[in-house]
Amino acid sequence: MDFELPDEHRMIRKSVRDFCEAELEPIAQEIEEEHRYPEEIFDQLAELDVMGVPITDEYGGLGGDTLMYALVAEEIGRVSGSVGLSYVAHTSLASKPIELFGTEEQKERWLRPLAEGEYIGGWALTEPGSGSDASDMDTTAEKDGDEWVLDGTKQFITNASEAGSVLVKVVTEPDAGYGGISTFIVDPEEDDGFEVTTIWDKMGLNASPTCEISLDAVRLPEDRLLGEEGDGWEQTKKTLDGGRISIAALSTGLAQGAYEHAKAYSREREQFGQPICEFDAIRDKIVDMHRKTERARLLTHKAARRYDAGQSVTRESALAKLDASEAAREVAEEAVQVLGGYGYTTDFAPQRFYRDAKLMEIGEGTSEIQHLVIGRELGL
Repeated sequence: MDFELPDEHRMIRKSVRDFCEAELEPIAQEIEEEHRYPEEIFDQLAELDVMGVPITDEYGGLGGDTLMYALVAEEIGRVSGSVGLSYVAHTSLASKPIELFGTEEQKERWLRPLAEGEYIGGWALTEPGSGSDASDMDTTAEKDGDEWVLDGTKQFITNASEAGSVLVKVVTEPDAGYGGISTFIVDPEEDDGFEVTTIWDKMGLNASPTCEISLDAVRLPEDRLLGEEGDGWEQTKKTLDGGRISIAALSTGLAQGAYEHAKAYSREREQFGQPICEFDAIRDKIVDMHRKTERARLLTHKAARRYDAGQSVTRESALAKLDASEAAREVAEEAVQVLGGYGYTTDFAPQRFYRDAKLMEIGEGTSEIQHLVIGRELGL
């Protein structure tokens, strides 16, 4: 699809690819093993001016479109799923909603530092008991004079331990169902009562912090409410439309990275006097890996272009996320198989792609939820 990309998109993709290969790839396995959030990488991404790709330049962003953002997410995921996950959570979940729903004052105060890469952001929706029913919340915000008081627990929150701001979903009207959910902007450093209680050890993606947070009588002024009271669930649905494109792009990157490692190895590794890529069994695996990756990319770009055109993308983003996340896992698994015993060692990248890819089928709505969303869109 290169011939369809505008020159500016190609330039941004190349600059990010060059950076990832030079600066990120050499430490990708190391940061995983150390469970270390690579702050220096995000500082460098900020210098490249890509921490706010789809955010208007009026508030410090690059002013790019969703397609450009998807290209950047893919290039990062091609090298490191962890950095890619923190990046897309920062951009589509922590930053974009402020641009979409915030006041001018909120955009200047909270969006600008996110878009400029001064710090990374987080988005807190999931709770210990909610699972796929994301609307089932126990976290509350009650009005006390001219302040709101937040109490509750949020779980599996990307970036929370490193974030300069976190968008928190809470119940402001318990008996109003979906219409009783609101969004608040929380400052982890300044707002008393906000605490990161757990940073989870995970199967993969360990350089991207996944946290449990406690909100204990966190008092916020009225200007921390994002949008109107009760708008939280509608905001969430719109946010997830874009968020699923993000995960689709990240998944495509993971698939691309795994495919490239397997392809290169198959050309270099010899058995029975010839490169293993010349054997039908291996060649067919490589071809199928390429096919799945290209299909994921096409669906992702289609959803991104529709989003940029202002069209409904609920079906398209769910379809892209479903297909690309499964492709990432399947391609990474085959990459491990192509490398054989080496693929199971941490000296080679496919094991990392394999472990990272599994979350793509869980986060931003499980594959089962994507089937539900797509079925509804199809009238089923």
